Amino acid sequence: MVARRVLDLLFDRLWQNYRRRVPYAERYVQLVTERGGRVVNDHIAFRTLNVDLPMQPAGLEALRRIFTTLGYHEATQYDFPETHLTAVHLLHDDPWMPKLFISQLEVSQLPEDIAGLITRAAAVEEPTFDYPYETLSALAEERLDTRHVTEAVDRLVAVFQRPWAPPPRSTVLAANAASQYAAWTLLHGSAVNHFTAWINEHAVDAWPDIEATVEGLRAAGVPMKAAIEGAPGSKLRQSATAAADGDFPVTEDDGSVGALHWTYAYYELAERGQVQDESGAWIPFTGFLGAQTPGLFEMTRLAPSR
Repeated sequence: MVARRVLDLLFDRLWQNYRRRVPYAERYVQLVTERGGRVVNDHIAFRTLNVDLPMQPAGLEALRRIFTTLGYHEATQYDFPETHLTAVHLLHDDPWMPKLFISQLEVSQLPEDIAGLITRAAAVEEPTFDYPYETLSALAEERLDTRHVTEAVDRLVAVFQRPWAPPPRSTVLAANAASQYAAWTLLHGSAVNHFTAWINEHAVDAWPDIEATVEGLRAAGVPMKAAIEGAPGSKLRQSATAAADGDFPVTEDDGSVGALHWTYAYYELAERGQVQDESGAWIPFTGFLGAQTPGLFEMTRLAPSR
């Protein structure tokens, strides 16, 4: 099936790009492989800004449209009023395909001056890519020729970046005071926020659970989140590495392009418990727990830039 081929290649491209940028994810891959295990992606997360853009659907809809065309369906919606976020959780019929968590910042709920700064920064005069409306239509109508799969993937991958010009340094710093999520997304757009290792399936005898995995990574020099989200025996437990950081382009007051030191992405760990389905059979929990999300999102918070 052409859509599944496109999806597999899209995920592979996103995973390889992410691994190059997040050394802690690459270190996990090395350590698990050395121990005879395997890497299974539990879920992938993305962030968006709910602002009008001339070249693509607003907020999370731009990404949801891609993935629902490629075989995903919406499972749950989430609302985080304290941080002005909403999100959707997407599932694929193939249980081995990663779950997706796509969130958006409701910019209009922020203080008016901050919302104005963010909206202006996200304005696009010269888009860096064309949103792949025609590619998605061809996939939905099953008329994409197999000879054009690589071209289709190239067009889809282009969406997972920052679509606007480098944001003003002053805007990123002002937005960060109101929402670190806003600052991060202004700098990175729809780039992958994190991939997640499915601990239950990595088959490392020495790391049978999330505690052992966290301690193993920490012993190997990987900086880890201080606490695990979720109690032992619960249906979802999560932790994360520190976020990789770097220097990212911003627009200076004089109009030149400078660099701002900021976080990029962390690598997450998930251990899933069992729940009963409608027939009474025990299956892995496939959802998310809203109470755990804020503590994980905080992993991209950064002290003032240098």
